[in-house]
Amino acid sequence: MNKMKETLMITVAALAFLTLTGMAKADEKTYTPAETIQAIKAIPTNIASHISNEVQETKEYQAKSWAEMKAQWSALKNKFITQ
Repeated sequence: MNKMKETLMITVAALAFLTLTGMAKADEKTYTPAETIQAIKAIPTNIASHISNEVQETKEYQAKSWAEMKAQWSALKNKFITQ
């Protein structure tokens, strides 16, 4: 039991060391007030385009799903009709 605890402690210590030393440090970017204002002004446009894209993707998915369902229904119907 002691050997297992020792192995576990070594593993935890090694993982903690690798996690703390292996993280990449990102360069800090500073934003000017003009960039901040521009980003805030773009929010409504970004939201509208995101919603539009989601609606379009949903319509495409539903059309595909309905087409698959119709094909499966027809196959099932034909299976019972031909027997």
